[in-house]
Amino acid sequence: MQTLNLIPGHLTQDQLRQIRSEAVRVSLPEDVWQQVRESHESLKAVVQRGAPAYGINTGFGKLAKTQVDIADLSTLQHNLIRSHAAGVGEPLAPQIVRLAMILKLLSLARGYSGVRPQVIEYFISMLSENILPVIPEKGSVGASGDLAPLAHLSLPLIGEGEVFFKGDCLPAAQALQSAGLSPLTLEAKEGLALLNGTQISAALAIEGLFAAEQNLASAIVIGAVAVDAALGSYVPFDARIHEARGQSGQVRVAGLYRGLLDNSELNRSHADCDRVQDPYCLRCQPQILGACLDQLDHGAQILLREANAVSDNPLLCPDTGEVLSGGNFHAEPVAMVADNIALAIAETGSLSERRVAMLIDSSISELPPFLTRNAGLESGFMVAHVTAAALASENKSLAHPASVDSLPTSANQEDHVSMATFAARRLQTMNENTRQILAVEYLAASQGISLRRPLTSSTSVESALQHLRDYVPEYMEDRVFYPDIEKAALLIHQGRLAELLPMPPLDTVLD
Repeated sequence: MQTLNLIPGHLTQDQLRQIRSEAVRVSLPEDVWQQVRESHESLKAVVQRGAPAYGINTGFGKLAKTQVDIADLSTLQHNLIRSHAAGVGEPLAPQIVRLAMILKLLSLARGYSGVRPQVIEYFISMLSENILPVIPEKGSVGASGDLAPLAHLSLPLIGEGEVFFKGDCLPAAQALQSAGLSPLTLEAKEGLALLNGTQISAALAIEGLFAAEQNLASAIVIGAVAVDAALGSYVPFDARIHEARGQSGQVRVAGLYRGLLDNSELNRSHADCDRVQDPYCLRCQPQILGACLDQLDHGAQILLREANAVSDNPLLCPDTGEVLSGGNFHAEPVAMVADNIALAIAETGSLSERRVAMLIDSSISELPPFLTRNAGLESGFMVAHVTAAALASENKSLAHPASVDSLPTSANQEDHVSMATFAARRLQTMNENTRQILAVEYLAASQGISLRRPLTSSTSVESALQHLRDYVPEYMEDRVFYPDIEKAALLIHQGRLAELLPMPPLDTVLD
């Protein structure tokens, strides 16, 4: 297990990619620990003064006016975590939980939360032992922070709840004992600092972002295969067209297509054809997928800021001793970019579905009807396209913005919430749908290339075709379809097509 040396407030996109992909250990610089200790000393001074300070010596939400005796401050924090652990549904995936734990400890380590170093060290120890809290996926409205899921994330620190450890779901106390860890007794504000924050919504959105990026990369490669399968023109990818418009994502995506489509016999074979223009699903790929890339770019910027953010409340200012009560726990930025990412996912799948429809329509693609050699006796890709259409339609419904919804909670104290957690969580389903649509197109476009033999395509397109043919043979007659869709989707999920691009789309820059 690799150790990542992380600087709170300076987490990078590459580090987020690594945390998402594998279990890691975490270490922090020594000066970070000093600022954490100073923040805790500032908190102790506030407690000793005895003046009401939200969440430190008062109740929470609508109960904020109730002051709590100093002798009960530890009980207050334990009660908070226990009562707020009210999530339901299936457990969040391990990579989401791991990322959320790291985002939480980095936020606490910024020195605004007043927690003891031991709280942060406990998360680091759990990560080193690969002990991951069991967090139900549902129960947060994205303000005041991801309260329920973060309560489940925090329960193991006090020896309660459940965790995943060495492949099993165990009571936290049992797993912690096996790893030589003793539960913490929380002190003033520590429970609130653990629960206030956007780390679950942010982790879900970051996972959705990177999955959407991989689907976009695969869509570009599969789209290139479809261009040659349908004897499409390369002119729409000419750099001059895209530079004249100047949209960053469009320019970059067009450049990726030019890199994929070169030195193709198939392209040269129709140099003198009478087709004037291709359908939009071929011709406008840079414009459509470029716009999707722009949305992912924006999402990456906002989510990287949120990954580095302090989303606790209240915040302590050790230099002045002030306690500032605000609303950094409100996840509206995450909700809005998750909605934008959802649009990009839906459009990536929608465009792919249109290319499948084009390929099976012999009047447009000039390929055999439904990509079968014996149309009528055989149905070919007829119902595989229906599956793609069904998934594209489902994504249209799921793309409805979650951030425009709000339901007041906590007796109207928390009267406008972000719904960021659902906004981000639904990205997983949408990405799975788009991956399956792309799998159908991957099969269809590859069949189109096979039907054009002996002519060959570009080196990159032939590589994409060979990846598929290693697992899925050419269609010589009708056969059961779903295993092939599963195999093609797995290749996309594994990044085999994305690897054919020089770099991930979010890492591309204009010259």
